[in-house]
Amino acid sequence: MFSRSVPLTDDEIEKAVHLYANRLFKLCFLLLGNHADAEDAVSDTFYRYITKSPSFQEEEHRKAWLFKVAKNICQDVHRLRKRNQPIHVDDLSNYCTDEKDILFLEEIMSFPAKYKTVLHLFYIEGYKTNEIAQILSISSSAVRKRLQYAREKLKLDYGKENER
Repeated sequence: MFSRSVPLTDDEIEKAVHLYANRLFKLCFLLLGNHADAEDAVSDTFYRYITKSPSFQEEEHRKAWLFKVAKNICQDVHRLRKRNQPIHVDDLSNYCTDEKDILFLEEIMSFPAKYKTVLHLFYIEGYKTNEIAQILSISSSAVRKRLQYAREKLKLDYGKENER
């Protein structure tokens, strides 16, 4: 159906965006129910179109391909939402038994994602540092350093809270 070794031309990209951006947005918005997520899905669809550089025999094949890719991206967003529902700081009391636990979790929630990720993989999932390094495509020493930083930050901040 498609294969190409030559990148798409600017004209081909502009034509596809002009013809299908609004229609793809409507589909994505319908499937996701969120303006920002729909825009992201459309952007991802065109990104894949540009990077894969497919060529089609008919315009109808291009249209079908773009809609299928957009639908798949929306399904991925739904799966991600289902697996990773965000926890709001206000809801932390539902997950904790006492005030100290709430403060502790609030502190962890304020960490950048790279520290939360290694903490979760190490303490919750039980991965070793070399396994985490492979998962995150970073060095084992970087994993150990992130764990060290997070532990030190927790000691300092959690210790301050207990002094009050």
